[in-house]
Amino acid sequence: MLFKQLFDQETWTYTYLIADPFTKESVLIDPVNTHIDAYIALLETQGLQLKYTLETHVHADHITASGLLRQRLGSQTGVSQLCGATTADIQIQDGDVFEFAAGEQIKVIATPGHTSGSISYCWRDRLFTGDSLLIGGCGRTDFQGGDAGAQYDSITQRLFTLPDETLVYPGHDYQQRWVSSIVQERTTNPRLAGKSREQFIDIMNNLNLPKPRLIDEAVPANRYCGLDENERQDAVALRDEQPLRITTKTEDLVTAAKQQVIEVDVVKAKQLLAEGHIVLVDTREESEYAAGHIEGALLLPRGVLEFKIGSIPELADKGKSVLIYCRTGGRSALASLTMQQLGYTNVLSMAGGFEAWKNI
Repeated sequence: MLFKQLFDQETWTYTYLIADPFTKESVLIDPVNTHIDAYIALLETQGLQLKYTLETHVHADHITASGLLRQRLGSQTGVSQLCGATTADIQIQDGDVFEFAAGEQIKVIATPGHTSGSISYCWRDRLFTGDSLLIGGCGRTDFQGGDAGAQYDSITQRLFTLPDETLVYPGHDYQQRWVSSIVQERTTNPRLAGKSREQFIDIMNNLNLPKPRLIDEAVPANRYCGLDENERQDAVALRDEQPLRITTKTEDLVTAAKQQVIEVDVVKAKQLLAEGHIVLVDTREESEYAAGHIEGALLLPRGVLEFKIGSIPELADKGKSVLIYCRTGGRSALASLTMQQLGYTNVLSMAGGFEAWKNI
């Protein structure tokens, strides 16, 4: 097997290539968009076919190349179903196994904490931990649904239970260290070794780190597999207009969300808006909003909802009634579920979305 660890100096990001030189199938983990030409050149030089691009989470410090690689090479994109990247081909769940080449398997281990959708990948004796577990550290937990307690549990109960000799390949390193091992991190990692859960939480809650420089650009883009505004609009339209091309797991994700939120039809929505005392939110992209929207709607694209919601005065009161709509009702259901998880207690999703609104 061919294995390469690639490094992006600008964001200190590691990307990993796993490939079979005989069957020619290959996988990239956490590719960076500024290196797409280098990836393609490497694949062509080795005569490889890219089967999957897999993400450890929705990154805040760089933009992924997965969407562009899908466009240019036909590879499938995979992101945790908890990340909200619904244009990904595969909504990854804990325990999933990616098979490629001649019997090779990459196993998924859910490791929430750095973000709610963080996952790690295990291949043979190698563990790709993203930002969940770093060499001598771990990813921060103060944004994007982070949870220090969940991270401690993920690392100590899942990763540290792997064999001592398991090699740890992180998503980043800022001191140009390349690899560690489970036994080394369990016994020497200063944030974890000998630390109780309470001590770890206290450490993580007092890091006082600056906001990631690219977070406002990277997170929304990575929710669309790194695609720009025009490319992501095409992806959304394809998903909404040709639902048979959506992966089953994505359909299940939307279906599950609709079972957990309250939907109202357009007639009821118009009644509620006429009565007042309700905040109307458009969760589509800016270009969709500019092309036509319901009067008085606040624009809050689903891809940036968690990060922008705190800056909107109309949504400061989590007990206030909120009505959310999108194009056809799928994104609004997912956004409604997200708002419920953020503590909003009276959120409604408009069934049929803006398309249904225009027809009544």
